[in-house]
Amino acid sequence: MEEKNELSLVPPQLHGSQMDAVEKRQFDTEQEAITSFRTFANRLLDVNNWGKYAGISAFQLINEKGIRADRLAVKNDFIRIDIPGPGTQVGMGYDWVLVEEIMEFSSSDGQILAMRVRPCPHPISNKAETAHFFKPEATSTFIIRQKGKYIFAEEHGRNEMPNTGQGTLYDKGRNFMVGIAAKIGLSYPQWKSLVKGLLKD
Repeated sequence: MEEKNELSLVPPQLHGSQMDAVEKRQFDTEQEAITSFRTFANRLLDVNNWGKYAGISAFQLINEKGIRADRLAVKNDFIRIDIPGPGTQVGMGYDWVLVEEIMEFSSSDGQILAMRVRPCPHPISNKAETAHFFKPEATSTFIIRQKGKYIFAEEHGRNEMPNTGQGTLYDKGRNFMVGIAAKIGLSYPQWKSLVKGLLKD
């Protein structure tokens, strides 16, 4: 695996709000943690089962052509998010993010898999409007990290601002309400449930 700087994983926080949800699991030996890393890394990339782990929103992996993908995520896939309540018109009822980067590498004391996603337009729409309640400056970076006898599951949200500058008046109002709810921490329980669920037996 390629050596990389861990600072490249999560973008700097410049605007809006941020969120960090972290869960860890301890193993009896470092070797057991090393051996188990791949299982948890694959769970992170198995986006179609995130709803099972998080217990709230439904997530569906969509390929570059806008077709459902029943496999692990790869760079340039899309994730369709069905959050409770009405979705956006521009997103055809859903919120959408692009898988803009997947990184896997070794550090000085373990292994890391990271996937970064960003709000994006609907994959089969001819409109450039972002189909998500956050502006496209926002990112979510999901990480599985093995360090010694521990494996960590993490979600780091950065630059989270409600997407109220695009779309119809309905979409602007809806994005404001959902974005503010997320900003004040109502999305934290979902991400905490996800990172905790990823590490279960």
